Amino acid sequence: MPDRCEVLPGDALVARRGGGLLWVDAPGSPALVAALHACLGVSGPGADRVLGAVAAQAAALGGGSASFALVLTDTSGGSGTGVALWSGKGQPAVDGVPVSGQPVDGCSLAAGFTLGSSLYVGPGQATPQMPPGVAHDLVEGAVPGSGALLQLAAVSSAPAAVPPATHTPPSSFGAGSDAGFAAAPSYSAPSGSSASSQAARTDDGGEETAFWKPDAAASAPVLRFDDGLVVTVDEDLVLGRRPDSHELVTAGNARPVPIADTQNVLSSAHAAIQRQGREVTLTDLGSLNGTHVAGPEATEWTQLEPGVAHPLSDGDRLLLGWTVITYEQPE
Repeated sequence: MPDRCEVLPGDALVARRGGGLLWVDAPGSPALVAALHACLGVSGPGADRVLGAVAAQAAALGGGSASFALVLTDTSGGSGTGVALWSGKGQPAVDGVPVSGQPVDGCSLAAGFTLGSSLYVGPGQATPQMPPGVAHDLVEGAVPGSGALLQLAAVSSAPAAVPPATHTPPSSFGAGSDAGFAAAPSYSAPSGSSASSQAARTDDGGEETAFWKPDAAASAPVLRFDDGLVVTVDEDLVLGRRPDSHELVTAGNARPVPIADTQNVLSSAHAAIQRQGREVTLTDLGSLNGTHVAGPEATEWTQLEPGVAHPLSDGDRLLLGWTVITYEQPE
């Protein structure tokens, strides 16, 4: 796995998870961003088919104006290869040389190309060297950025990429898989972006997105964001871009949970999590883009009616803008 990911500041999105790296600039297209982000956990045989299926939907999800570059790396077996999908201004490059691909449904797809010492995703051709003082090391998660450069460890010593999910990714995708998403009649299933608003240092000196890491009580339910961060549901919560001013918060009846939102797809107060005894409910607070939920085995997202409380069960997934959150209820 690459051992350093340098991110240039910017208003687009850079995400890293497992052996995957993504740059995407798609304002107003959260479904496309989420579908691409969900592919970051895919690796091994069949990864090119997963990206091919996403390519078939990219134009519809992104409105034809989005730019992105997504690369999935595989260093298992002592070899280093990659699979990439890109469109618009996006361009992956290895050691500064743009990757060559085949046209697929308005995108470009490349499979089985050899990795080198560096891997770039972003607009145009790779920047030879990141300017000093503006890049930071992204270990995992999603942050705003105008491009990213992975400094790859030697293939012979690199650990294997994170294995794919135990299920086999289908040729089209709905909310039931973290391997990707397809257009659905109700809402084409996105997956999340960073749930953070500030950075936290990791033990190896890298940086991951974070806003709060409480010491969760063992008996309290938790919200687990897509970058692994956890919020304890030990009281009522209001989630959104700027939830501090919502009446539930100002009245002292709920705790605000701000979520980073570089593309303005979240409402200031997007949704509320409320406890009634052991029951926990999710309520859309009249958000612009809606609040969606999907059960552990569901294949489509269901949009909630504003103001109507929806009971949550263990394993339910919540979709707020680009952010996917899993609700976990202890036994």
